[in-house]
Amino acid sequence: MREAVVIALIRYIASLMSNLRPTLEVAVVMRRERTTGPSSHWQPWRWVLADVVPHEDRFGDVPRLLYKNESEERWLHPGYRVELFKDDAEGYHLNVTTQAPGWFVLWRMEEEPGITDEPIAKPEMVSLSYYDAGRWLDAQETVEQVPAPAPVVAWLQAFVDEHHVVEPKRRKRPESFRTLTDRFGQPAAISTEKKAGGGHG
Repeated sequence: MREAVVIALIRYIASLMSNLRPTLEVAVVMRRERTTGPSSHWQPWRWVLADVVPHEDRFGDVPRLLYKNESEERWLHPGYRVELFKDDAEGYHLNVTTQAPGWFVLWRMEEEPGITDEPIAKPEMVSLSYYDAGRWLDAQETVEQVPAPAPVVAWLQAFVDEHHVVEPKRRKRPESFRTLTDRFGQPAAISTEKKAGGGHG
């Protein structure tokens, strides 16, 4: 009886583990840099994505200033979760098979200052899927990419190898099987019978 309970418990734990999604905890580094050239008159500063790094407990759970000088600021934003979904294996495949697989980060400017005197750029979502990035861009969001390190690329590749299924290309229908239509788009009637009288009235 006791063995049966243990076996049932092991099976239950195994089923829970199989349903867990592969997950990475990351932090995002945003950089505020001084602009140059003609645009600097109306936009002296701009924000860009600097890096995505593994999350560490010492980062805490609120954004903080890492570095600042006259021409640059770097802000660390901790606590982002990147999950891999089986139904998005194609999106990961498209990323991992490029020359430079990378992180995709959607970020927005604060509407009101939160932790400093003026609004800062805040990451909203992080992904490794090309499809996520495409959807965000279609929604007119700001999306940037930085290269992913080799261990992350290997982790992503292992997931793609396990879950990505290449869809077979559909065979093109031969031209001779296409339905013939007249100039009005109606099915054309074809007759092989010879008309009598050589066409004269």
